[in-house]
Amino acid sequence: MRTKVTLVLLFLNVALFFFIFKFERDWRTERASLEARRRVLGSETADIRTLTLTNSTGTVYALKRTADTWQITEPLVWPANPTVVARIVSDLQFLDHETSFAVADLKANGQSLADYGLDRPKLTLEFSNGASPEGNVPELKTTVRLGDITKIGNRLYLLSPDEKRIHVVSRALLDSLALPIDQIRADTLLTIPVFEARSLRIQSTTRVALRRDGAQRWTFDTPIVARASTDETERTLSALGALRAKAFVTDGLPAALPSAAPLFRITIEGNNRRETLLLGAPVPTPPPDPRPIAPALPPTAPPPIVAPTTQDFYAQIEGRPVVFTVAIPTGEKSLKETLDRAQEALREKRVLDFDPRAVTALTLRAPNTPGDPTLTLQRLEAPTNSAEAATWQIIRRDPGATAPQTIPADGPLVKRLLEQLHLLSAQVFASDAPTAADLERWGFARPEREITLVLTKLTAPTPNIPLSASDSQLTLKLGVANPPDLYAYATVTGSAFVYAVSPDLLRLGSNANPNAWRERLIRELPAGARITALKLTDLTTQKSLLDLTLDEAGNPPPDTPEAKNVLAAIAGLRALRAKAFPQDGFTDRVPLLGEERPWRYRLDASLALPGANAGAPAPITTLFLSERFGGTLQVAGSTEFNVVFELEQAMVDALWRLTFRTDPGPALPKT
Repeated sequence: MRTKVTLVLLFLNVALFFFIFKFERDWRTERASLEARRRVLGSETADIRTLTLTNSTGTVYALKRTADTWQITEPLVWPANPTVVARIVSDLQFLDHETSFAVADLKANGQSLADYGLDRPKLTLEFSNGASPEGNVPELKTTVRLGDITKIGNRLYLLSPDEKRIHVVSRALLDSLALPIDQIRADTLLTIPVFEARSLRIQSTTRVALRRDGAQRWTFDTPIVARASTDETERTLSALGALRAKAFVTDGLPAALPSAAPLFRITIEGNNRRETLLLGAPVPTPPPDPRPIAPALPPTAPPPIVAPTTQDFYAQIEGRPVVFTVAIPTGEKSLKETLDRAQEALREKRVLDFDPRAVTALTLRAPNTPGDPTLTLQRLEAPTNSAEAATWQIIRRDPGATAPQTIPADGPLVKRLLEQLHLLSAQVFASDAPTAADLERWGFARPEREITLVLTKLTAPTPNIPLSASDSQLTLKLGVANPPDLYAYATVTGSAFVYAVSPDLLRLGSNANPNAWRERLIRELPAGARITALKLTDLTTQKSLLDLTLDEAGNPPPDTPEAKNVLAAIAGLRALRAKAFPQDGFTDRVPLLGEERPWRYRLDASLALPGANAGAPAPITTLFLSERFGGTLQVAGSTEFNVVFELEQAMVDALWRLTFRTDPGPALPKT
């Protein structure tokens, strides 16, 4: 009997010791860990989906996260500022206390929650994490109460979610939560960036729709199918993205909401999303200030800085009931003007869409010029994709000739013409559907110019320039209105559009005369060649005006009069250039100032060419010269090159000093 009792007591002692060391030890460890842990909140902050902040009077604001986007649900429905919300969530996730103590210990110290402002907390924050997609894990809500500010250290009392501990934390959480609603809401209206935008629709009294294709080019879909200006369209998208909500309207709503009667309906489509801004009526202008106007600034004061003008409009975002105001820039070339004139303001003003590097030939035709001259300029072969280094030639088809004649063309002049054509822009969009009477009135029955470009594909295409898979042609027609006005009119074959353009291209850049496009460099001596002698003869008197033998360096004798001008003439002969070609071929008489005139001077230059035989006679190059007229005009001719041309000014000035250096000038009047 005693043995049985002893065994029972022994068993109970073992069970008691096991309980003490197994369970009570864990409780003490957990309590000590809780007191030592600084992090206030745990895993409940890992996936916060909702945030609700209330005070003694009710809800201050409520936030809800959908996917990765936070939205205000109270007091209005509006996107939240992601930066501000991220700061609140971060403050909750990394909230540490300076110290903490148990609520149960307050009574022993003669205190209560009221001493810390936690019986009726000034702010209460409730947040919830996400429920599992399967629905087997319910949504977990957590409530945190914020009390008074500590008297020392500028910290905050916070009651734990289980209401068992009071934490002393930094007041940074309070600063984040107590922001006004104006800072918590996002002020952006349209969030699709320019690079993501795929289409833009502007609907008012008319509907304008634009889309961006795979080559990143914008085109009109309605009301016409035409090219849009990529720069202007992207500038408009940037201006729309820069709009901000100025104020939210809760009282005094307009008679017609923007969603019911929008003045403009602006829709931007991006990657699988769309945003629409509805602009309503303008906000009424407040009455003028009755106070007297300040006196004008004194003349010495700097002029005041004039801010861009704007006009406030009521607005809504489609799908949101909130009405707000937005300031739209007004004035010339402003967003408001673009919206009013979207069909014209966003349209591509360049008439021709081509890459100058892709042009292999161009034809100039002047149907209204006697003889209907036609000129063809052809690009010669050049290194791949280096059209800038290519040379050009003129192809002439003279009457009676069995084969076309080729003449070197002035490359920089052709390049300038291509640039003019590339930049030719509409000053006015004359018509998108002209009638036959319109075309005749604008001179297209017999155009002033027809310019045809032959294009080929480049192996390295230029961005934003679409190129065909094979050679293609563009034909531009330029007409003049009857009666004439300030414009020339342009149209492209295959397109119905008519543009009013600057007439400069007709006056300066599209002459069909082959002489206007000839290479200005007539002859350039090789590096090893030199001029050994120079002789200038007056053909009227057969008198020699200059007869010099040059040294090995190409310099005249030291005592030569006008040596500086002799050197200038020698330089002009080494690289013989023309300012213009007044006629075809060399003739014994040259038309000047309305009459045929004989040549006045002859300039002979003896040459020493590299590789020439020592005993061979020195070749002589000869220029025939006219008199100088008006200080800038002097004509030269060469039988060697079968050409008559105008001299450049430097050569004209040098020859003037050589031909008239002994002229005493008019006699002085007798006194």
